[in-house]
Amino acid sequence: MSEYNIVLTCEAMTRRFGTTQVLAPLDLKIARGQIVGVVGSSGCGKSTFLNIAVGSLSPSSGRMLVSTLGAEHEVDGHGRDRGMVYQKYSLFPHLTALENVALGPMLNETSIPGRAFGWITGSWCHKRHEHLAKAEALLVKLGLCEALNRFPSELSGGMQQRVAIARALIMEPEVLLLDEPFGALDEETRDDARQLLRDLYAENMKAVRAGLLAPYTIIMVTHSLEESVSVGDRVIGFSKHWNWRDQGHESFPGATIVYDKAATREMAQAEELRKVVFAGRDLDPKMHCLFWNQVASGDVQGVLK
Repeated sequence: MSEYNIVLTCEAMTRRFGTTQVLAPLDLKIARGQIVGVVGSSGCGKSTFLNIAVGSLSPSSGRMLVSTLGAEHEVDGHGRDRGMVYQKYSLFPHLTALENVALGPMLNETSIPGRAFGWITGSWCHKRHEHLAKAEALLVKLGLCEALNRFPSELSGGMQQRVAIARALIMEPEVLLLDEPFGALDEETRDDARQLLRDLYAENMKAVRAGLLAPYTIIMVTHSLEESVSVGDRVIGFSKHWNWRDQGHESFPGATIVYDKAATREMAQAEELRKVVFAGRDLDPKMHCLFWNQVASGDVQGVLK
């Protein structure tokens, strides 16, 4: 894997809450430009994994690393190199779509005293125009050119979801984390949202073909098996039902990854996920964790081809 641009790494990473072990030691590598679907039954540690990645939780042992501009650093709290979009989009109701998206760069690049002084010198007006122009370009790319000046209450659920994604993307995170981002959408709007991810992946492919770094690395937790195999290039499944006793553990060490394969975009894989991740019992994690073997044998298309 050393020849690939690895952007997120877990090294024997665990998490427990009190005496309850939630995640067994996880070893995982995700390459730049991948869109990874994460599935699993309730309580299997998916959201815990995302919250560690975004910095809201710390591992109980082991560590998670993120590569920023080629330099690895341990995840230790929140950072602009990781962006998160939740199912509840939490847009500021008193700001327009444009202002919601431009807020992040404003807070990151300026201070209240700096903005106040900037009104006098004129420097803040220039910076504000820069932030708004960048936000507008991103919203237009995401199909919201007619909604720039609307407030969240004037936007549909799908439009709010795109604004939330734009708000995360404008900070140019190394990894974008999506926690059930389409769960509240109706099926038609959900299809549009899925297409958004496919479009971002197409941009990744275009960049890779041009010899550039893929701009978007996305990890998406979803309850939809169809979604997990159709919008990205890799599927990971978490489960509590694995053969931990056979692996030498005296007590339950937490959920682990029992499925890791390239996404086929075929519904037969969704059925395989159902049988392995949701219905499987006493699973050997190695049996269906074959992604990097698939890469080595040339069976993976996309950004790692």
